[in-house]
Amino acid sequence: MKFKPNALLVLTLVASFGLSSCGPKGDKDKNSTEFDEAQKSLKEEIKDIAYNIPPPSEIPYLLEQTGAEFNQSLINDRKKADAYGSQPDKAALNLGIYTADIGYLSSYEKTQESIDYLNVCKSLADKLGITGSFDRTTLEKFEANIANKDSLAALLNDAMQKTDKYLRDGDRSKLGALLVTGSFVESLYISTGIIKSYPKNILPDDARNLVLTPLMRIIIDQKKSVGEVTKMLSSVDQTGPIPMIVADLKSLESSFNSLNIDEQIKNNKANMVLTDKNLEEITRLVEKLRGDIVQ
Repeated sequence: MKFKPNALLVLTLVASFGLSSCGPKGDKDKNSTEFDEAQKSLKEEIKDIAYNIPPPSEIPYLLEQTGAEFNQSLINDRKKADAYGSQPDKAALNLGIYTADIGYLSSYEKTQESIDYLNVCKSLADKLGITGSFDRTTLEKFEANIANKDSLAALLNDAMQKTDKYLRDGDRSKLGALLVTGSFVESLYISTGIIKSYPKNILPDDARNLVLTPLMRIIIDQKKSVGEVTKMLSSVDQTGPIPMIVADLKSLESSFNSLNIDEQIKNNKANMVLTDKNLEEITRLVEKLRGDIVQ
């Protein structure tokens, strides 16, 4: 999949200025058609990228499977939701944040909190004009399946997909991209936060790294997804918080690349270099990125 920003820029300029020029009507119609086709193509490319990014339940489920303990401090305070509602970009980002938080809560069977956070998502979705994703029916299904983590994961992912589809079909690809970004950033934040908060005075360093290795693998495996999210956000309207988020994501991508884990694995040396110290820069960048989103 290759993006062609220069071509899209040209088409955008043609569509913007060509309609007000004195050229023949046929040229105007042709420019308009090309612009519409470019927009449609862009939507499909963004959709493809979003499909390759982990759903909100996947990373929390993997964390729970490693035996990592639940950390309440890593989820975003639901009381902040009211402050996000008046800003569409902020609302979309934090709807994604809260969706990942629900994935984390439900993976650890935090039943009532999961429901409370679903209600927060419904409130933000309503303010974004989204219907049919976090509605009463979804809440009732969630409550009815609260003892089944697999069912909860499926319901959560379905709600996220419906929300994303609604935004993209409604010519609001930017908000859809922000939604997916928020969910991914929060999952990465929770993952790095668990490692950062793991006690340093209980086990020797070697034993500690052995315990943390499965968690570190989960984070390192997100290298490709970081690149996908960066491409997705780089391809929508560069307004509001997006330029800053893209810049932070590019720094994060560079930090992942500097680990050179693929080469280490190829040379059977990954275990020699994989410690939580390798993730300190990634953790710092994720904290900044997430902090800017939820503030």
